Amino acid sequence: MALLEIRGLKTHFKTDEGWLHAVDGVDLAVEAGETVCIVGESGCGKSVTARTVLKLIDMPPGRIVAGSVLWQGRDLVPLPPREMQRIRAKEIAIVFQEPMTSLNPVYTVGEQIAESLRLHEGLSRRAALDRAVEMLQLVRIPTPERRVRDYPHQFSGGMRQRVMIAIALARNPQLLIADEPTTALDVTIQAQILELLAELKSRLGMAVLLITHAMGVVAETAQRVVVMYAGQVIEEAEVGALFARPRHPYTQGLIRSIPRIDIAATHKQRLEAIAGTVPRLIAPPPGCRFAPRCRYASAACTAATPPLREVAPGHKVACILEVAP
Repeated sequence: MALLEIRGLKTHFKTDEGWLHAVDGVDLAVEAGETVCIVGESGCGKSVTARTVLKLIDMPPGRIVAGSVLWQGRDLVPLPPREMQRIRAKEIAIVFQEPMTSLNPVYTVGEQIAESLRLHEGLSRRAALDRAVEMLQLVRIPTPERRVRDYPHQFSGGMRQRVMIAIALARNPQLLIADEPTTALDVTIQAQILELLAELKSRLGMAVLLITHAMGVVAETAQRVVVMYAGQVIEEAEVGALFARPRHPYTQGLIRSIPRIDIAATHKQRLEAIAGTVPRLIAPPPGCRFAPRCRYASAACTAATPPLREVAPGHKVACILEVAP
């Protein structure tokens, strides 16, 4: 049994123009100890999928229309707020992409790490603060005994993200959801954060669901990749198989947009861009949602939505053509 299994999940938002189909039939699973990356352009439904798992979307205007979110076999969708609160942080934790908007500027980082420990674990103020020091040391913040009394504005962007990771891991969750945790950071700090996540995953034995739009991050960190487009999963595979032979034209386009440093010295090659834009999800196009941007599209592509089917062991794709790269 998978640690987390999402089946047919649909999360829609009510707007003045109609219902926006942000997540529209997503299926994915995360095994214990595994790192799964969800990748895709901005607006494809990655973050909404993650927030729906923990029921962190505003309802209303958001609404879980259909599907189930099975956590160790238990469906989280019908659970009341009190039971969801017990699962958040203790069993499933989340790190958001912009730590400065997630951290409270008027409390020290030590107080913010200690808060959930005091509330849910029943630790004393002193014991919780000692645990906060341990967590800052775990995420490799220098002189944690002193920095535990500092405020968020006294940390750099990379250090604030480490604080967010410390808060998320304080209660030893079994699954960490990292929602684009390196987006606002420079490339050197990005690499440090990704290395830290990999080290902590190995040390603590947790699973990681990493959300990103950077294919380079996927190649370095994931065991398995889920590619999303316009609220749907369009390809899923082991990371090696995906890069060796991407089956969906959208995945091929994402990979062709990555700079190739291995051939840059001998071949000058322009990066390819995927033509067009992500469709409006209030009135998504019929059939395959990528068809309006696809170089291989035919009339059959718009006749019906292609199902996500297994075309090789562990490799699924939602494309009637399954074009060779």
